[in-house]
Amino acid sequence: MLTRLKINGFKNLVNLDLRFGPFTCIAGSNAVGKSNIFDAIEFLSLLSEKPFVEAASLIRNQKDSTSNKTSSIRSIFHRIGNSFSKKISIEVEMIIPKSGQDELGQPAKATYNFLRYSLELEYDDSDRINNRGPIKITKEELIPIIKSTSSKHLLFEHIPMWRNSVLQGKRGVEFISTKTNDESEILINLHQDGGSSGKPKSFLAENLPRTVLSTVNYASETPTVLLAKREMQSWRQLQLEPSAIRLPDSLDKFSYSSKLGSDGSNLSATVYRLIKEQDESIYVQLANRLSELIPDVQSVSIDRDEKRQLLTLMLINKDGTPLPARSLSDGTLRFLALAVLDLDYSAGGLICLEEPENGIYPDRIPAIIELLRSIPVDTNEEDDADNPLRQVIINTHSPRVVYEIPDSSLVFVELKEIVVGGIKCKTPHVSALSDTWRTTKGNMRPISKGKLLSYFDINATETMDWFINGKNKKETQIKNRQDLTSLQGTLFVNE
Repeated sequence: MLTRLKINGFKNLVNLDLRFGPFTCIAGSNAVGKSNIFDAIEFLSLLSEKPFVEAASLIRNQKDSTSNKTSSIRSIFHRIGNSFSKKISIEVEMIIPKSGQDELGQPAKATYNFLRYSLELEYDDSDRINNRGPIKITKEELIPIIKSTSSKHLLFEHIPMWRNSVLQGKRGVEFISTKTNDESEILINLHQDGGSSGKPKSFLAENLPRTVLSTVNYASETPTVLLAKREMQSWRQLQLEPSAIRLPDSLDKFSYSSKLGSDGSNLSATVYRLIKEQDESIYVQLANRLSELIPDVQSVSIDRDEKRQLLTLMLINKDGTPLPARSLSDGTLRFLALAVLDLDYSAGGLICLEEPENGIYPDRIPAIIELLRSIPVDTNEEDDADNPLRQVIINTHSPRVVYEIPDSSLVFVELKEIVVGGIKCKTPHVSALSDTWRTTKGNMRPISKGKLLSYFDINATETMDWFINGKNKKETQIKNRQDLTSLQGTLFVNE
């Protein structure tokens, strides 16, 4: 679970400091940098298992730049005019799983599971030939945030019982550290778990083609670092493609580890696995979810075609008409994929989703927002198998989506002009609604509801409903147009 992201020098992100809760909506107009925040998270996830050059080349907008790979890699660094920043710094605070498995299936248990990971990368434009490529590491650190101070870091709404059930570890030790030796060379040190006095493994930073964290594969080395790596690997950006969701799954390739792909593939196999692991009540739960979007849905099932060895998800309408997944609309398929994800408790970690309203009829947007809000961990309950440590971050430029988001889950992004190295440029600045935990505890710049609503141009009736009843509470209607106009003027003057 990602609780804080601080980043400087990545794409158009300069000195960004953003805190996350279980569910977060990042709202703003197009081209302000919302997607770059997702790209920064994805970049860090890729760095947990891939070399610097490969991770950089896989980031959005770099994937198609095959003609000039060096130029592609350079473009992840902040640019002003024709000049690029030479450094990227990233710092995250995260809660990692208490336990897990290594690549050989051996158990790993974290000594501490609330951690701060810091990374600094530098672009090397020298002509020196090396194996790491043009990106070098200058700092990497992984240190625990001790349980006694955790309440100062976990600012989102939660009960102490949840925090105590999730976190473990009391003393402060280093797991990865950065030092400089007598020859002024930067060394990245990998320490043993539990504060052991054993000598750490040291790596010369100048020659590293990847992070030290990414090299840890076995529980016997340092289980806490391994589980931190597993946590970052679980951060994924969903790009649900209807064409991938529509495809049936091969029965002969089915396994009990089948999970929904980032593009929505393996949908039928995932449902089939859930049925095998639990029971056919999964069908009822899926049908109930889908009925919120499509009232005519009666049931859901998996058709197992033994002859062709295929698994196909089927919907049955109330008139008895069977509809295979390939016949469903794009919006229905995306909703269905999210509903399956909601039921799959083994699919932990962080999910980033851009513009969830795509392909959804406006009147059905509340249903998909409610579904997304049901996926993350409930921090008002203890941590257990039925309340896994899951998190959802979405972004949007839709006023309708913004209207459905709880105040405490909303972050607003807009471009502001700053001066970097004597040159003016525009970078994303984040703000949150006044009197929410991000502004009262996290020192985030507040924004009034009036300013936010005027920015998104939400219509007057919805505006008054937001002010009078709170979002998602639409019982009261203002029917007198004259009273509405008068009240609207008063509210915006007060803002």
